[in-house]
Amino acid sequence: MSLTGKELMAKKLWGGRFQEGTDPLMWEFNQCLSYDKKLYAVDVAGSKAYALALSKTTPPILTSHELAEIRRGLDAVQAEWESNTFEIKKDDEDIHTANERRLSEIIGSDIGGKLHTGRSRNDQVATDMRLWLMKEVVQDIEYIQGVIGILTVKAEEWIDHLAAGFTHLQRAQPIRFSHFLLAHAHSFAGDLDRMRNLLPRVSTLPLGSGALAGNPFSVDRELLRSELNMGKVSGNSMQSVADRDFVAEYLFVCSLLMVHISRLAEDIIIYSSSEFGWVMCGDAYSTGSSIMPQKKNPDACELLRGKSGRTLGQLSGFLTTLKGLPATYNKDLQESQEPMFDAADTVGKSLRILQGVITTLKVFPEKMKASLTPDMLATDLAEYLVRKGIPFRETHHISGSCIRLSEESSVPLSDLTLEQFKSVCPTFEEDVKDVFNFETSVERRDAAGGTSRRAVKEQIENLKRLLVETVQA
Repeated sequence: MSLTGKELMAKKLWGGRFQEGTDPLMWEFNQCLSYDKKLYAVDVAGSKAYALALSKTTPPILTSHELAEIRRGLDAVQAEWESNTFEIKKDDEDIHTANERRLSEIIGSDIGGKLHTGRSRNDQVATDMRLWLMKEVVQDIEYIQGVIGILTVKAEEWIDHLAAGFTHLQRAQPIRFSHFLLAHAHSFAGDLDRMRNLLPRVSTLPLGSGALAGNPFSVDRELLRSELNMGKVSGNSMQSVADRDFVAEYLFVCSLLMVHISRLAEDIIIYSSSEFGWVMCGDAYSTGSSIMPQKKNPDACELLRGKSGRTLGQLSGFLTTLKGLPATYNKDLQESQEPMFDAADTVGKSLRILQGVITTLKVFPEKMKASLTPDMLATDLAEYLVRKGIPFRETHHISGSCIRLSEESSVPLSDLTLEQFKSVCPTFEEDVKDVFNFETSVERRDAAGGTSRRAVKEQIENLKRLLVETVQA
């Protein structure tokens, strides 16, 4: 049976001020336990640390016996959540009230009722969210490492395969297919760096700030920080209870990461099309058509591309919520939780799916090779003349004239005769034919970061070193 508004009010942590009952629809609108129950474990951890701090105030708020009872009760509460036996009651507004209510049922309200002394849900939820996100960021870092790792493995495996490189989605210059993979790996390396740099800012302790003005019982916040394994204590109580910059920053890092996932997914979708036929997604990451038996659709990549919009929307929506809030805590900040939870879930799944897609990807080197055409060596032709002493801006024009001559003659650029080349520029010699070798072209791009075999191997080693350093950090 549903509780009436007055029955709900009687059970509120804050109900003493009010006489009229809460509209049941308002109650449902206000509650967040349906999603913030994800925080049950970190809420218990924060309460254990806070109980310890209350036992060390002068005079102590909690006796050693009371501290032991609270710890015992909190362990029981967590065990119920983990065994899926925690019974949610109608008046459980959020994870904090649910856990405290159950704690008092287990150990008695005469002891359980002391736990919230000097603490507000404002500093409590801010602490819980940070503790939860710290673990998610560490997990995200591991997943990003996995994607970079498989890209480097495949880059080593496929280093011999040459393919067309594209600008404006038009064939541009020959590259090693490995170079393409490593381009995406380097984007993910940037994401890895951003995620790692975010962690210290997430790891800031708000607990002990109270509602906004600070804690009146001089709890040892450094003790709290140490117990919760956080990096530093927040410097201003008003700022710390209302600070959700760490959520906004996490959403941005996730959004940019999802953009990079989406771009790689898009490339795989294009290259797996029959028009290209360079790659094929594994059966585990593809689906068929309900009407066309021949279809093998890269649905995993399409979903990865689509889910990037979801995360971008979370960032945009939350920043819009955040921008107009006055100091300090406002209930609008409750809207910071679901975007954070959703982004973490989306990113974690997307990274694992992407790693699986790359691991099972099949390549067709002959199709890649077939994409290489002599006109893609027009820049090499200009560079040939540079080596003969002609300025590049002039050789660019000469090479363009050779392209036009090949089109007018209806022959590939490589099939022009020496006489035809000389008709455009007398500096051309017999060795101009050596220009039209795709392996030679990629090997000339040997500067750091280039597509030559040596440069690609160097990139692979640099990324491997980055992964080792990240694991050791």
